[in-house]
Amino acid sequence: MLKFREFKVSPKVLLRSSWQVVNIGDIAHTPGVLALIEKYIPEAEVILWAESDITQEIMDMEHKRFPKLRIVKGTITEDGKGSNEELDKAIRWCDFLLHGSGPSFVARMDVKAFVKHTGKPFGVFGITYAGSQEPELLSQAKFVYFRDSVSLEAAKKDGVNSPVMEFGPDGAFAVDLRNDDKALAFMEDNNLEEGKFLCCIPRLRTTPYWRLVDRPIDPQKNDWNNKMKEHDHAQLREAIINIVRKLQLKVFICPEDASQMAVGKEMIIDKLPEDVLSNVVWRENFWLPDEALSIYTRSAGLFGNEMHSPIMCIGNGIPAIVCRWAEQTSKGYMWRDIGLDEWLFDMDNEEEVVQVAPAIFELASNPIEAKEKVAEAQAYVQKLQREMTYTLRAELEKVL
Repeated sequence: MLKFREFKVSPKVLLRSSWQVVNIGDIAHTPGVLALIEKYIPEAEVILWAESDITQEIMDMEHKRFPKLRIVKGTITEDGKGSNEELDKAIRWCDFLLHGSGPSFVARMDVKAFVKHTGKPFGVFGITYAGSQEPELLSQAKFVYFRDSVSLEAAKKDGVNSPVMEFGPDGAFAVDLRNDDKALAFMEDNNLEEGKFLCCIPRLRTTPYWRLVDRPIDPQKNDWNNKMKEHDHAQLREAIINIVRKLQLKVFICPEDASQMAVGKEMIIDKLPEDVLSNVVWRENFWLPDEALSIYTRSAGLFGNEMHSPIMCIGNGIPAIVCRWAEQTSKGYMWRDIGLDEWLFDMDNEEEVVQVAPAIFELASNPIEAKEKVAEAQAYVQKLQREMTYTLRAELEKVL
């Protein structure tokens, strides 16, 4: 049993996180890390340094769960000050900068400026690494946790040599947000009964951000999406047909990012047989992680082509199957790292593609066995995340 000394004053953590608002996975990184700090370093005070596009709706959701949380935005200017008074005060106030989970060392330029002008310590929780991400700067971190073993090995190969470099699960595993009122109302309106439906998330090869924000269309990515979309959804449709016809369960087609409602309509809803369609629910509107998680935890499981909804499911004891491809980086391999390799499928490998629908049907057919598998993975993730947060605590003890 690790023993920690009591803090004479509250440690002050500046959490650099909250990367974008069009994907509930990127939103979920932040409340997951906040929950870990709350649980394992309850004495700590935290200010969230968020991206400028964070919305009032997201801030309200976070404040509902973390009432004392303060949120700042902005950048560090060339003279080392925050670009606004609130950020400038937070930079001077904090004892430690924590870079939250993400698809990469997302805020490396902010971290670089912070270290240059303050000399204060920093650490990194649960990122994917694919090279060209300031390896020299990462080496200055007190700790760097990588959310998949492929990233860890790549960082070592690039010469990153932080004192602590280990596999550390994505912060979104720890999300415990809920919006039961919205979730239960949606379920009632759509005749979804607890435990009698599975969730399915569609996805294109690359996110078509040109549909979501003011960006020009990428013709090459758009063409590739169109070429692969039937290949990447056929097995999901087959699984849905078998689940509805053979198990008399319903399926809920839902989004992880704001482009996926349209993908679900085109690639699943519009292509299902009439007798199956009557037992499939399609969500037309985007949502936030609190409502999503309230529905996921009432489902019999989740499957599809996304990553963070499965992460949130496993973190809350719900079975989840992940289909991945090369365009999604190495993050999917975390399923292998936490012992769920039987629920990870490489859609670039045709031998694995044909196994997707049978695996989904097996999960839906054997809920007790599936829950036992989840429990083992969940316990392992919780152990590792406890150790990650204790590492942060130890660093805070050094500066206070």
